[in-house]
Amino acid sequence: MGFIGALIWWLVIGAIIGLIARAVMPGKQAMGIGTTIVLGVVGALVGGFIGGLFGSKGVSGVFADPWSVWTIVLSVIGALIVMVVYGLAAGRRR
Repeated sequence: MGFIGALIWWLVIGAIIGLIARAVMPGKQAMGIGTTIVLGVVGALVGGFIGGLFGSKGVSGVFADPWSVWTIVLSVIGALIVMVVYGLAAGRRR
């Protein structure tokens, strides 16, 4: 799989993770689908980093097996963290 294929998969995975995180997160999130995808991808990386701190494969595990249950859970947790930080930062600008 080339760079374009990997990029498309990361956008799909980011969209899924971002939508799951938005569904789990309480309250109304004022963000579009583009922001959801970006925060989902960043959240997946943050989740992989957090997993690496606890002895998991870390970010390489996210790249190697993005569809495992453990990877999805870590990615959603990472996306929730990123969305909370984004919400706090966006709230201060208004």
